[in-house]
Amino acid sequence: MTVNSSEPIVAIATAPGNSGIGIIRLSGEDATLKSIVSRLVRDDKFEPRKVVLKKLFTPAGEQIDRALIIYFPAPFSYTGETVIEIQAHGGQVLLTWLMEMLEEIGKDQGLRLANPGEFTERAFLNGKMDIVQAEAVADIIDASSRNALRAASLSLKGEFSKKIHELADELIHLRVEVEAILDFPEEEIDFVSEYKCQQRTEELLAALNNILDTAQQGVALREGFRAAIVGQTNVGKSSLLNQLAGEDIAIVSAVEGTTRDKIQTQILINGIPFFIIDTAGIRDTGDEVEKIGIDRAKKEISTADIILHVTEATSALASQEDEKDRKVIQLIESLTHPDIPVITVRNKADLIERRDSKNVSRETEVFTSAVTGEGIESLKKILLKTAGWKDKESVFIARERHVRSLKEARSHLEKALFLISSSDQPLELYAEELRLAADKLGEIVGKTLPDDLLGMIFSGFCIGK
Repeated sequence: MTVNSSEPIVAIATAPGNSGIGIIRLSGEDATLKSIVSRLVRDDKFEPRKVVLKKLFTPAGEQIDRALIIYFPAPFSYTGETVIEIQAHGGQVLLTWLMEMLEEIGKDQGLRLANPGEFTERAFLNGKMDIVQAEAVADIIDASSRNALRAASLSLKGEFSKKIHELADELIHLRVEVEAILDFPEEEIDFVSEYKCQQRTEELLAALNNILDTAQQGVALREGFRAAIVGQTNVGKSSLLNQLAGEDIAIVSAVEGTTRDKIQTQILINGIPFFIIDTAGIRDTGDEVEKIGIDRAKKEISTADIILHVTEATSALASQEDEKDRKVIQLIESLTHPDIPVITVRNKADLIERRDSKNVSRETEVFTSAVTGEGIESLKKILLKTAGWKDKESVFIARERHVRSLKEARSHLEKALFLISSSDQPLELYAEELRLAADKLGEIVGKTLPDDLLGMIFSGFCIGK
């Protein structure tokens, strides 16, 4: 969809602070922007897509800098409107002064400071990109690893959008065929059999599940996993955190109750971000400060994606967990959903003399030593597997809203498959489920996106982008 040029906007497009170069970006109607910038540079000649060095002047005629001016006439610009970029020296005082002068010069023409993400929002509204690509712009900026950056780049290039559009088009095409036969009931034809409706619906459902699986990997790349380290006091939770982080982040002491607040660090495992949270040891205590720490530990347990239940390795040699460990297990079970994975970490393995089939790493159990580093790599592999990560080459970045819409579309397709598989169900219901599934896919790329959600998406962008 295309919108008319609205009021002109301006913003500093580079990060706050002093730097070699600072960029100020303007977007709006062509004649308006030329009029505003020409008063700053004392020159009304602008050459499309050419970098030109110009002097910058105050309204009093004082030269304060020289800058590169780039003029992008509509529609051949980032926003689809005319865009002018001023690349000056990156001193914060200078950039602030230039912004003040531009706002003063352009106030009669409606120039205002851009809202967060407004340049990209205008690009979306002017058909320069769809909403998935627009979101990928922010994800490229915020990428926490090279894998996340590659995935965001694939989304920006339109790989994710292309798959959604193709699937939606096939859904719509099938629905049109169904509705056509409904409009001409006199045609004596076994439509379901002739057009292979059940087979095509199954194929569409399989394609959607594949996209959903890839999208969930993309969410993992973007948002990471929260793993809470939980256990009784003095089992080596803080030492384990330090080993995973590769540096001394948490204080390690033989004194029980040393950790009284959560300590969090981010690590990358095969490029996937994991937020590891060390929590206060679970025990009965009369110390008020420690009680607060334990309450915070309970909160982390209830919100974690993965639980690392740390025990001493010697407990694995006993016939059953000791009473304190059983209380920790009961606490974890009471605070988490049954689907939340729990990895049992048998720490202090260096203190075990016996080595038999019982004390080896399993799918959700691993023996480690926070002193020697034994088992840490095995733990990382288990973390990846437990999180459901699959090493895919073409993962595109995705968000929770994408996954939610895909799951809802899948639900409608599953209903459609049930209806078309039942000989006594009317085709009208089948066609309606196909329509609803296509609408949910349309939400992902912005075809049927509510205005309030559109505002929420762009409000998370930085100003100037």
